[in-house]
Amino acid sequence: MRKIGRIPVTEVFPVVEDGDWPAKATAGEPFPVRATVFREGHDLFAATAVLIAPDGTDFQTSPMVDVAPGLNRYEGWLCPDRPGNWSFRIEGWSDTYGTWLHDAQVKVDAGVDVELMLMEGNLLLLRAAEQQLPAAATKVLTAGAATLMNEELEPHERLLGGTSDEVRAVFAQYPLRDLLSPTRSYPLAVDRPLALAGGWYEMFPRSEGAYFDPMKGGWVSGTFATAAERLPAIAEMGFDVLYLTPIHPIGTTNRKGRNNSLTARAGDPGSPYAIGSSDGGHDAIHPELGTFEDFDAFVARSKELGMEVALDIALQCSPDHPWVTEHPEWFTTRADGTIAYAENPPKKYQDIYPLNFDNDPEGIYVAIRDMLELWVEHGVTLFRVDNPHTKSLDFWQRLLAEFRQNHPEVIFLAEAFTKPAMMRTLGAVGFHQSYTYFTWRTEKWEIEEYLKEVSTETAHLLRPAFWPTTHDILTPFMQQGGTAAFALRAVLAATGAPTWGIYSGYEFVENIARPGVEEQIDNEKYEFRPRDWAKSYETGIPQLLTKLNEIRHRHPALRQLHNVAIHSTTDDKVLAFSRRVPGRFTESGEDDVVLVVITLDPFSTRECLVTLDLAALGIPAGQDLHMHDELSDATFSWGAEGFVRLDPRIATAHVFSVTPA
Repeated sequence: MRKIGRIPVTEVFPVVEDGDWPAKATAGEPFPVRATVFREGHDLFAATAVLIAPDGTDFQTSPMVDVAPGLNRYEGWLCPDRPGNWSFRIEGWSDTYGTWLHDAQVKVDAGVDVELMLMEGNLLLLRAAEQQLPAAATKVLTAGAATLMNEELEPHERLLGGTSDEVRAVFAQYPLRDLLSPTRSYPLAVDRPLALAGGWYEMFPRSEGAYFDPMKGGWVSGTFATAAERLPAIAEMGFDVLYLTPIHPIGTTNRKGRNNSLTARAGDPGSPYAIGSSDGGHDAIHPELGTFEDFDAFVARSKELGMEVALDIALQCSPDHPWVTEHPEWFTTRADGTIAYAENPPKKYQDIYPLNFDNDPEGIYVAIRDMLELWVEHGVTLFRVDNPHTKSLDFWQRLLAEFRQNHPEVIFLAEAFTKPAMMRTLGAVGFHQSYTYFTWRTEKWEIEEYLKEVSTETAHLLRPAFWPTTHDILTPFMQQGGTAAFALRAVLAATGAPTWGIYSGYEFVENIARPGVEEQIDNEKYEFRPRDWAKSYETGIPQLLTKLNEIRHRHPALRQLHNVAIHSTTDDKVLAFSRRVPGRFTESGEDDVVLVVITLDPFSTRECLVTLDLAALGIPAGQDLHMHDELSDATFSWGAEGFVRLDPRIATAHVFSVTPA
């Protein structure tokens, strides 16, 4: 049983499974540390959060404040400066000076034990001066101690020797920490900034440059070379990650046709998620896309333009995959002797065999690890993992730990639209990011609740990625709301979470669903979809995406997860929330505060008042505010309230940079 300290510190956060697994943190991002701290009796106490660097030295300390008066819930903020295996602890301690200060002021005012209190203050200041302090601090304390014992002065004048602003400032910076009671050290897995914050752009490389050849009577696939021609435009929009759907050979057995039909026509390319053919499996490139040399050139060009390449990893096989014949034990054999294909009842995926991770788990592990190592060798630094929740968690924990050890720069995104317990635990065992329920949150109350959840309740487990649509998902809201829906959801995704993503074609407001499903018609998973990108600017969406990424790159508040506040509005279709980084964590030394006011109604104009929580913005009551709308470049003056009018045909949101007037 762990021994309790003299100043008990309990209910520590962020802690995962009692510290058996590390909590998440990110280089350069402040994060909160919380605990319940209390003591017996009436003497005062305090707490300090301590950040411990990978080499075991104390890197940073932060005083903790009571954020829930009456509940003894204390909070402090820490900020690691580089990736690695960090840790933190919390130290409770007796605030001897604070206790004396309170008692001395009361008793001297009442004329009770006056000399005794002044003498005790003198001894306290002299003891504090014996610490290793700057000379100026020592001088303040010794002078104060002398004043406390100067009998030529009146008692209240003598008391000022121990209660002056200068003395208080010294004790605030160099406190006497008696009865020090540290917790154990709790682990933190600190990752590079892109693990937390970035803009992802998804593309099917085969569609870029694809064309119909009437002479051949069929389609000609795009290649890495033709897809590379699209890269400058994506980079100009400000995206950080270029995400490629699977680029491997595609099977022909049970190949799906257009719109997921069970019969493929001649020339239908098939789903890239039906991986594997006679040309190879997960460690091969579809020959129509090019060679490894072509892929290397594509990755190099992306990096020249400031983007890293993410590769989609779908751990499943076409019936034509080499593993099916080489390792039939890696699959599930049904009672009739056939291999079970993938199902998510009532959905059936006849072109895919799922791996059975209980059959030869070591063999499967080595094959997948080696395959991922191959792509890392070819410059891939991020992996979007398809359906990780259908694979065993012990497999992921082992694999992700090995990659964290050998390739700490590599980032894994979990495509796990599943139950909360699985989503959280995938993050806890090592996934850096996760898709989220944001896509389906459309009402004001549920968006407010979700912003609070991902920023305060699960941030130490799961870093959220907000995607308005994917190549698999087109919600009713996106189907019905037209260009305004695509605009407002882009703003909400880009400002609501540090990581956001856009599926290629979003710029065209592709919002027609295949009948009966929440999925685009003429889905790119089953056919080539070349686009005339010059026409995309007619919607205004590319310009908006560019502006949003510019704002995100300019404001650290939008690249952090933890400090989010909801502000009240008089309209249930207008949402207001802010993100803030205090000045002590910014390069400028000034607070970075962004307030987003957005309509959730893509059809009609909304007018309302916004009432600001000034404390959450770090702004004193009564202070006038300078509101610069980063989207329109307009400037407004607000007090604690402001008026907004949002016409979705013109603008769906204000993204305000907030500073004192």
